[in-house]
Amino acid sequence: MKIVFLDAATLGDVSFAPIEEAGELVCYRTSTPEEAMERVRDCDVLIVNKVKVTPALMDAAGKLRLICEAATGVNNIDMDYAASRGIPVKNVAGYSTESVVQSTFMHILSLVGRLPYYDAKVKSGRYSWGGLFTDVSEPFFELAGKTMGIIGMGSIGRRVARVAEAFGMKVIYFSTSGTSHCTEYPSVPLGQLMSESDVVSVHAPLNERTAGLVGAAELGMMKPSAIIVNMGRGGIVDEAALASAIDDGKIAGAGLDVYSAEPLKVANPISKVRHQERLSLTPHTAWASVEARNRLVSEIAKNIGELRQSEK
Repeated sequence: MKIVFLDAATLGDVSFAPIEEAGELVCYRTSTPEEAMERVRDCDVLIVNKVKVTPALMDAAGKLRLICEAATGVNNIDMDYAASRGIPVKNVAGYSTESVVQSTFMHILSLVGRLPYYDAKVKSGRYSWGGLFTDVSEPFFELAGKTMGIIGMGSIGRRVARVAEAFGMKVIYFSTSGTSHCTEYPSVPLGQLMSESDVVSVHAPLNERTAGLVGAAELGMMKPSAIIVNMGRGGIVDEAALASAIDDGKIAGAGLDVYSAEPLKVANPISKVRHQERLSLTPHTAWASVEARNRLVSEIAKNIGELRQSEK
């Protein structure tokens, strides 16, 4: 069984040993659409993360028996065409939950605690020269007693809610599906969530319901002291409106791990925010703890193993 991974570089230096046990694994760091057409011709199993799996690519892979998505979302795969060809598509759900939750609070705590400012204060020597044992020039705030508003109460949203509770926060949420399945916390309209929350945390997929969900009007409802964190998808929050809200002091700051186009473009309004100290930015890494990537590889290997078992 030949297994081809078209964009293995997206998983970094994780070991692919579990997948190698399932067959002959050929990894390509990245693949252009033209390169992909050649590389899939004799593969039985195709693994992709962000490479688009089009009808033409599937047609080029005459022996293809399984498509493995090295992620949870399958937006990059033409699912209808795969079904019409009888090619199963397997993704991996839940592998990154703990990683995303940890990254969420890394951004929140850095913003609320003014960590970059105080870290630079000590490392620059300004604290040493200051003459006082402390420095309270940048006020920071406790999460206890504040309100956490979660947009998207799936498995990640629920874990964020529980951690927020451990900090002593009140939790409310907005259901992006329109159905409030979670009964542990109050489900509220989006406008109420934006206006009442001290921290807004986005954990939703990008679809027709969520695209552009948080725009200038919604950001304008937030408290000037509030922050927003987006660990979902970049297209959910209007980046131009967010940049303006930050620079105009309408909100206190934002933590972002995802962007409307990735990698982040130089022309993106987020790159042009004057008050960069009000931003906490990471390059779409919230999903990618060492443990999460190892779980992902193991689950991909299981999906391939299930194919082999079914064909015996």
